[in-house]
Amino acid sequence: MTPGRSLRPVAVALWAASLLLAASCARAGASSGGPGCRKHVAKVTEYGAVGDGRTLNTAAFARAVADLSRCARDGGAALVVPPGKWLTGPFNLTSCFTLYLDEGAEILASQDMNHWPLIAPLPSYGRGRDEPGPRYINFIGGSNLTDVIITGKNGTINGQGQVWWDKFHAKELKSTRGHLLELLYSDNIIISNVTFINAPYWNLHPTYCTNVTISGVTILAPLNSPNTDGIDPDSSSHVKIEDCYIVSGDDCVAVKSGWDEYGIRFNMPSQHIVIRRLTCISPTSAMIALGSEMSGGIRDVRAEDNVAINTESAVRVKSGAGRGGFVRDIFVRGLSLHTMKWVFWMTGNYGQHPDNTSNPNAMPEVTGINYSDVFAENVTMAGRMEGIPNDPYTGICISNVTARLAPNAQELQWNCTNVKGVTSDVSPKPCPELGAEGKPCAFPVEELVIGPPELPKCSY
Repeated sequence: MTPGRSLRPVAVALWAASLLLAASCARAGASSGGPGCRKHVAKVTEYGAVGDGRTLNTAAFARAVADLSRCARDGGAALVVPPGKWLTGPFNLTSCFTLYLDEGAEILASQDMNHWPLIAPLPSYGRGRDEPGPRYINFIGGSNLTDVIITGKNGTINGQGQVWWDKFHAKELKSTRGHLLELLYSDNIIISNVTFINAPYWNLHPTYCTNVTISGVTILAPLNSPNTDGIDPDSSSHVKIEDCYIVSGDDCVAVKSGWDEYGIRFNMPSQHIVIRRLTCISPTSAMIALGSEMSGGIRDVRAEDNVAINTESAVRVKSGAGRGGFVRDIFVRGLSLHTMKWVFWMTGNYGQHPDNTSNPNAMPEVTGINYSDVFAENVTMAGRMEGIPNDPYTGICISNVTARLAPNAQELQWNCTNVKGVTSDVSPKPCPELGAEGKPCAFPVEELVIGPPELPKCSY
């Protein structure tokens, strides 16, 4: 047999596979737009979905994602969710894929807990965050993906979390609630121009991800809803959060990297993160939290031009003995704060641990924390700065700060223990531990390059 003939079956197989790929994408229409737009487009109604708010569409969403995943090597695909209320159980996304929510579209999470199976805990946590063992699946998920976009004309993804909050408060849950959106081990993620409301637990949880852009997103939850964090980058690198509006029952943004010995062992820091032009309302939590699950380390976080209204604290460091890890090279400037309990808050006494194998001698390193150009009004207390005995938080710099006090402001404006740093042009006068006159605090000159220079502008 000649060499050419010996390869003929392979060539035929490849030709047949190409025909199958073309056929699988043939049902999808074409998109219009520039770079980043998908070649193939389909509506969820083409897979049997009904947008009446009552019909369960889990199978339709699963069929759509599975079918359009075949277009990944042929320009990718977009799944359009048209106006209507689309009830569904949890579903996963795929690579080279856009989930596009049209104006008036609302994806509703099923409130039937039988539609939410249990999945394994994250390896950097070792167990569910609230309860030992596995956790409930996330509403929208995906793992090992690349090039995923969730966008639209400000459509809504509604977690319908009340049933979960009620069971949590009643202590009826045996496993940890699922997040509204969690992507694992994924790269090149864009989430823009979408509203997320009423998450059962955390809203957006990119974990072990790189190159994540979250832009122009609105996140809403009742102020008394439990643990409804807005955006939680977790052991993720090169993350950009910009122009977002968050009202939350917990931290608006919380940067994390694993929990105690599990995070130490997994050893994947959160790093190279930009947070800018965020507006936050959270009366019982922080605008931006660093931790408390920070055992894999947090470094190079840059927050600027952010606004907090009726929020407990601005940029808070949360850690404790047993966490290990580090929080370092944090740069904050240009904060506008209105009605705050604390302007500056650092905590070293977080005591929640996954199990009894945590090492109490695993001490976190917290150093190189920089705050500058901060204006605050209606403030109860300027600073509550609490490091850890024999493990002080060091390298703190605070400069160009004005905090105007509320009528009910505490007489003691700074409470500092186990911290070391310098200040410059700060009012009210800081505590002695931060009293040395320093220079203006640092902020990196070179800008981090994260994601595309412009978001795709596509018409589906």
